[in-house]
Amino acid sequence: MKISPFKIGLVLVIVGMVWTAFIFDETEKKYDSIILKESNSFETKSEFFGADIGYFKLYMPEFSGEEIFVQILDPKENIIQEQMVQTKMSVAYFDFIEDGEYTIKITNIAKNSIDMQIEFGNTNSQKMYPSGILILVGAIVMMIISYLKIKNYNIEQPEENIS
Repeated sequence: MKISPFKIGLVLVIVGMVWTAFIFDETEKKYDSIILKESNSFETKSEFFGADIGYFKLYMPEFSGEEIFVQILDPKENIIQEQMVQTKMSVAYFDFIEDGEYTIKITNIAKNSIDMQIEFGNTNSQKMYPSGILILVGAIVMMIISYLKIKNYNIEQPEENIS
């Protein structure tokens, strides 16, 4: 049984995707759920090491157009990112370059209480390079094989002088 290069490329992409998902699932994350009253703030902290990319995910199940203000603070309490969130679910990323305890500060600027779920953690993107290269190699193999098959594909034309 001969295995085609296209199938090998597909397997490489699938293995790389599963590997990446496993790495991301292993990351240390902090989950919180809170009902934030008008003009109140909520903070949660997480310990990050090295230089990498952090993320936060906010989900408001009963969203009806509220606005919240989000800040990410480094270990020295400097603001490294801030943004307004006006959607039911928001995911954002930030770079960190030093070890320490990073803080996410969420402020409700809406006129009513907001029920929200928060996920705050590290992406471990530095560990994803090998799996990313595997996905890239598999995708390139699939594109080259697809191109070669399409390039050599001929469509038969009907005869013009049919009587």
